[in-house]
Amino acid sequence: MYTRSIPVAGLTLLLFASFVSAQSYPDKPIRMIVAVPAGGTADVVGRMAQPALVRILGQQVVMDNRGGAGGMLGAETVAKAAPDGYTLFFCAPGPLAVLPHLYKKVGYDPLKDFAPVGLVSIGPFLLVSHPGDAYKTIKELIALAKASPGKIKYASAGSGSSNHLAAESLKNMAGINLTHVPYRGAPQGVTEVIGGHVNITFGSIPPLLPHIKTGRLHLLGISSAKRSGILPDVPTLSEAGIPGYAWSTWLGLLVPARTPAPIVEKLHAAMVKTFNTPEMKSQLEVLGYDVILSSPQEFSAFIRTEWEKNAKVVKLSGAKVD
Repeated sequence: MYTRSIPVAGLTLLLFASFVSAQSYPDKPIRMIVAVPAGGTADVVGRMAQPALVRILGQQVVMDNRGGAGGMLGAETVAKAAPDGYTLFFCAPGPLAVLPHLYKKVGYDPLKDFAPVGLVSIGPFLLVSHPGDAYKTIKELIALAKASPGKIKYASAGSGSSNHLAAESLKNMAGINLTHVPYRGAPQGVTEVIGGHVNITFGSIPPLLPHIKTGRLHLLGISSAKRSGILPDVPTLSEAGIPGYAWSTWLGLLVPARTPAPIVEKLHAAMVKTFNTPEMKSQLEVLGYDVILSSPQEFSAFIRTEWEKNAKVVKLSGAKVD
């Protein structure tokens, strides 16, 4: 009996220590790492949330931009940080669900080295074309692509970028052959579609909407699983002709693995209070995002699904990082 009581006693002490730690948490400034340079979407939204988090948590929340290696530097920093709730990770899909499939060596395990706090928001892409192209619907685009394989060219922000994989997923699910034309960034690709040099591209709502309104781009559909609150009349690509298609970018909050559950719960509650306001929802809507606020368990399952989805599409696309 005595030998078996030691692990139980140790577990009891560990649970008690975690409880005491959570009761006093936080008692010093918190660092929130964003894996993008200043001005990136995750940085913009993180800074929007910063004042509310400071008020709710009662401590300073210091923004720390770590955009190197596409965000992998920031992810590795968080993965190696102490699991005490004083290092947060506010990130988009790249470092967790995309880049580990493109690089041979990554300094962290995206599925094991982080404790999800919650999915904050999801932002769909718009699929747009040059207004002078013959097709005006997804079904017409698919028909032309099947009749003339490789004729339709799509622009991306580079191999492995979100809009590259969104197009590859469309290509695979629709059973068509499209020609990939990579650029150094999404804005350049949009310019090339407007100029008629490339046929289609995927992009975020805010930068594309003005061109759609002026008629310089034609809107074919939205990539999310359900219609967007900001564009309720625009059909999803799944509705328009590719059943089951869904591709979006997202923002979520994580901490290092082994962070005590009570601390994760406190951070989740703070996240919900921060983003579940009309003002914050309105600001995110302007950026093209719908507020989600999932539980840690739901976010964990979501990350795994995103990981598996991207692994499949990266493999099929043959995307590589030089």
